Amino acid sequence: MANSTVRGALSVHGGNPQFLIEKVIRARIYDSLYWKEHCFALTAESIIDKALECKAIGGVHDRQTPTAFMCLTLKLLQLQPEKEILIEYLLAEEFKYLRALAAFYIRLTFRSMDIYELLEPLMKDFRKLRVHHVGGYSLTYFDEFIDDLLTKERVCDIILPRLTQRSVLEETEGLPPRKSLLVSYSLWSKPREKMAEL
Repeated sequence: MANSTVRGALSVHGGNPQFLIEKVIRARIYDSLYWKEHCFALTAESIIDKALECKAIGGVHDRQTPTAFMCLTLKLLQLQPEKEILIEYLLAEEFKYLRALAAFYIRLTFRSMDIYELLEPLMKDFRKLRVHHVGGYSLTYFDEFIDDLLTKERVCDIILPRLTQRSVLEETEGLPPRKSLLVSYSLWSKPREKMAEL
């Protein structure tokens, strides 16, 4: 049971949701001490406590050891929490690594339309995130992490499922055009221009 998907789980992108993490990394997660000690009996509720203990995002680090973040991602893939629960994770602004975990899971499993609608608002979050990788740690920002999820093919050492281009969804599915944050900044610049004219 510890390494199997929850009974009654839905197929994701045509297969077992755990298979979204490549076989080699998945096997290393199953063999890792963190998985055996901390992920055994987690539920959609108790996984929150583990996510709050997370200190970094990332896939694998030295000696191809999976990070806690990646172990918790696999556990979420096993549990398949309901959409409402994941949205609650995203709304927990004070817990940035829980939010990052939910965003990563959503990018792996949701439809393209839902991904844009749920993840793009998170680009207003400019907090720093630590990234654990081979060779140590580095820093990124939450909005950069979200941008990577929306534009890159591989994030946290995982190949992401294909994402339909935004322009296509705007034409076919009625996705509203994205509102750039730069618009709000330009509104601030207009009064200054008028003051300069005076």
